[in-house]
Amino acid sequence: MRFAFLSAFPPYRGGIAQFSTALVGELRKQHEVRAFTFTRQYPGLLFPGTSQYDKAMVDTIQAERCLDSINPLSWGRTAKRMLAGKPDVAVLRYWMPFFAPSMGTVAGRLRSRGVKVISIVDNALPHEPHFYDKPFTRWFLRRNHGLVAMTEAVKQDILRLCPEARVMLMPHPLYDHFGEAMPAAEARAKLGLPADARVLLFFGLIRDYKGLDLLIDAFLKLDPRYHLVIAGEPYGDFSRYETQIAAHPRKADIRVHARFINDAEVPLFFSAADAVVLPYRSATQSGITAIAHHFGVPVVATDVGGLQETIRDGKTGVLVSSPSPEAIAQGIERLFSMDRGTVHAGIAALRDELSWKRFADTLVEFTRSL
Repeated sequence: MRFAFLSAFPPYRGGIAQFSTALVGELRKQHEVRAFTFTRQYPGLLFPGTSQYDKAMVDTIQAERCLDSINPLSWGRTAKRMLAGKPDVAVLRYWMPFFAPSMGTVAGRLRSRGVKVISIVDNALPHEPHFYDKPFTRWFLRRNHGLVAMTEAVKQDILRLCPEARVMLMPHPLYDHFGEAMPAAEARAKLGLPADARVLLFFGLIRDYKGLDLLIDAFLKLDPRYHLVIAGEPYGDFSRYETQIAAHPRKADIRVHARFINDAEVPLFFSAADAVVLPYRSATQSGITAIAHHFGVPVVATDVGGLQETIRDGKTGVLVSSPSPEAIAQGIERLFSMDRGTVHAGIAALRDELSWKRFADTLVEFTRSL
C-alpha cells in the first residue's frame, strides 16, 4: 500500500513529530510511505515557546518540506506533491483548529482525486478555546473518509461535531525511541537529588490547564521524603509559578528545569523518578504517559478527559478523583503504599499491548475497511 503522510516531523520538535516519526518508521516496514511536513508550522508571533525546532533531533524520515500553514499558495502545491507519488491513502495529523484551513484544503484536494484520507486527531477541540474552534474543526473533519482517535473523549468530541464520521479508537502506543533507562542513583546524582528520596516528576510543556500550581500546593501536604522535579518549557508566563515556589516552605526540595528538554535528556529525568504526576485540570490524552510507561514509571493523574484510558488505576498508576491539591496529595501517597511489583508488572504488560506494530496494523486494517 502506498501512503502519503502529512505531519510535523523533525526538525520540528515535540510529541507530534516524535509520534509521526515512530509511526512512519513502522509503516515503512511493510508499505511505501512518503512523508511531508511544514516549511512554516506556526508564525513566530503565535508560537508561545522559545523555538519550534530541535536541532539535536536526527531526521530519519527525510520528510519533504512543503506546507506553509498561513500561505494558501502552498496548500495546493502540497496536495500536488503528495499526489505525485500516486498514494492509495493519505494520513494527516490534526491537533488544533489553526491547521484546519491548510490541512483541510489538502485533504479535500486529495479526496477529490480518489485518495482515501484519514486523519489522526489528537484534539478535536483545544484546551484553550476560541470562537472559531468548532466551525473550523467541523469543516476539516468532513473532508476525511475516516478519523482515528486515541481516547474515547476525543472520539466523542469528533462525533459531537460530525455525527456521520467514521471513527476508529486506537490507544496511543508507548514511545520506544528514547533508549534505555539509566541507574536511578546515577540519574539522581546528576540532578542533585538524594538517592533515597521519593522523587515526583512533572514533565512536559507548562501550560495553565496542566495544573502545575495544584501540584506545587499538593507538595506542601507531603512529608519530607518527597522531592519534586519540574522539567519542561513554559508556554506562557512562568513568573507566577516562580513566585509560588519562592514562597513555598519546602522550596529547597523542588528542582526546576524550566526549559525545553531534548530527547537525549529524557532518560535522565524519567530514570530519576519514582512517579510522574499529571495534575491536569482538563485533558484528552497525554503523550507523557507513553514516555513514563516506556521507562517503567507509574503515573498519578487526575481523572479528567481521556487520562483514565491510559492509566489503569491500581495497576499502572493512580487516578485522582478531582484536580485539587488535597486529592493529588492523597493519590501520590496511595501510589507509594501500593505493591511496586504489581505496578511494574502492569506496566510491562502494556508494552506488548501498546506497540507501534499493533497501531500500524490496525491503521492499515481501518484503511481497508473504508
